[in-house]
Amino acid sequence: MDRIEKLCAERGMRMTDQRRVVARVLSQSQDHPDVEELYRRAAAVDPHISIATVYRTVRLFEEAGVVEKHDFGDGRSRYEELTDDHHDHLIDTRTGKVIEFYDEEIEKLKQAIAARLGYRLIGHKLELYGISDGDKSGSHPEEN
Repeated sequence: MDRIEKLCAERGMRMTDQRRVVARVLSQSQDHPDVEELYRRAAAVDPHISIATVYRTVRLFEEAGVVEKHDFGDGRSRYEELTDDHHDHLIDTRTGKVIEFYDEEIEKLKQAIAARLGYRLIGHKLELYGISDGDKSGSHPEEN
């Protein structure tokens, strides 16, 4: 039983065979797939699964708090398993590649900013958008 399926079972969710397929595909994903990509991967496992089933299942998993939806500005909702391991995201705006990272200095700075403003930080989301330095084809703001 994969992690998402186990979480669903713990929350009392009925797991059909097709929900298990979607749960397995999401648990095995090393990226942040959108529903169309999840459907493609799930259909490779179960050719009878429909895209509507994948949409419904992902929404159900999101409502149950086992997956998280992200909007990285490319017009597609992307999904990842919700875990206790905090991380932030760096999104390559040319390729759509999403890099997960954790930086202790950033974490301390966010806490310090909240404290300086009179708040205790209880949560946050950080998304950085950029273009790889290896990509010399695009213009950079400082060049304009």
